[in-house]
Amino acid sequence: MTSAGDAAGRTRDARGWLLAGGIVTGGAALLHVGIILGGPAWYRFFGAGERMARHAARGSPVPPLITAGIATVLGVWALYALSGAGVIRRLPLTRTALVLIAAVYLGRGVLGIPIVLLADDPYANELKGRMTFMAVSSAVCLALGACYAIGAARAWRRTAETKR
Repeated sequence: MTSAGDAAGRTRDARGWLLAGGIVTGGAALLHVGIILGGPAWYRFFGAGERMARHAARGSPVPPLITAGIATVLGVWALYALSGAGVIRRLPLTRTALVLIAAVYLGRGVLGIPIVLLADDPYANELKGRMTFMAVSSAVCLALGACYAIGAARAWRRTAETKR
């Protein structure tokens, strides 16, 4: 049997992990909006690759559409983390979404570098030249995956205990 203090501690703990994940993910969403506004130099600096930067320089709609799509997904993920943390109202399928988001982040973190090293296409070859970007982004994805996974697990446990 757990005490009310134990459950309250897990609530704060789950909230902290999800809040951290949500804030960083929201920041990443805003950063992607900034990349669209910053143009080709920002695409280059933030690791989108020379091909994306060249397309942006030519005024192609593809880079901003792809980047806006990424920003939108990250924004939704941030909202789910904030929902799980209790900062905003409960969103549909919050627990399921948090687990899936954690899985995507952890998968990207673990597999990002090996996939680039093993792939045999021009874009992967371009990324091989930017291993610092791949290492940093993989580490960030692992950390965010941990925030979502730990936060979701502790929030899930808290919910199960309060139903007993």
